[in-house]
Amino acid sequence: MAVTAIVFNAGQEEYAMPVQFVISIEKYESVNPVPRLPDYIRGVVKSRGELIPVLDLGFILYNRHIQNNTEVRMIVIQTEELSFALLVNEAKEILEIPENTLQQMGLIAYHKTKYFSSIANLDQRIITMIDPVSMLEVLEGVKEIKDYLNEQKQKA
Repeated sequence: MAVTAIVFNAGQEEYAMPVQFVISIEKYESVNPVPRLPDYIRGVVKSRGELIPVLDLGFILYNRHIQNNTEVRMIVIQTEELSFALLVNEAKEILEIPENTLQQMGLIAYHKTKYFSSIANLDQRIITMIDPVSMLEVLEGVKEIKDYLNEQKQKA
């Protein structure tokens, strides 16, 4: 058995997310800023007719904004709670990760990193798996994002 995941970079490290959450991978476009939201939120974009927030994974993990270049991508993610775009340095590949290579992390118990679900320990690389549902539970300001997007939908 294997987990199919999209592999991407933030900083120098590789991360992955199960493909069942991924709607699309898009080039980084102009983002409409929204005042008074947390620094990790770059703003909102329209994707498939819906306004979604853009979360900067570089800022979430390293407190540094991802700089726009030709490799930067937005991974559009859908959870039951919220659709959002995750800004990453590079979306690299779709990979079948054997379940026997996934190791649980002791850091999951730490509140701020509980979205790291496991680590794929592969022959030549280590990939940290991210659970987008847990990420939304941990990040501050997600309730405000949902309220803002609902307000925008009602205006439309």
